[in-house]
Amino acid sequence: MATTYKILGQSKPSAATLTAAYTVPALTTATVSTITVANQSATATAFRISVAIAGAADTPAQYLYYDIAISGNNTFATTIGITLGAGDIVRVYNTLATCSFNIFGVENT
Repeated sequence: MATTYKILGQSKPSAATLTAAYTVPALTTATVSTITVANQSATATAFRISVAIAGAADTPAQYLYYDIAISGNNTFATTIGITLGAGDIVRVYNTLATCSFNIFGVENT
């Protein structure tokens, strides 16, 4: 089994649009170690992060963070050990389209 440490995904979604930031490839497992959210505006906003098992449709049970306030020109970082299987999706959302999301971790193939 090969282990690859990498940036799993990067996204700057449109306003109020739930967006897939990382999908685990087929025949692969992954562990998300850190997620950062950078608000690139002086205006405060809010963000969400969810995990969908096997790409399931969005439901309230999937949310790790929901409408978390982030002040202007600020960064939120969480070190978290999310284990994912093939087809699982990390989705991101921000109210004003001013946030970028970076997902770091490991893929095992």
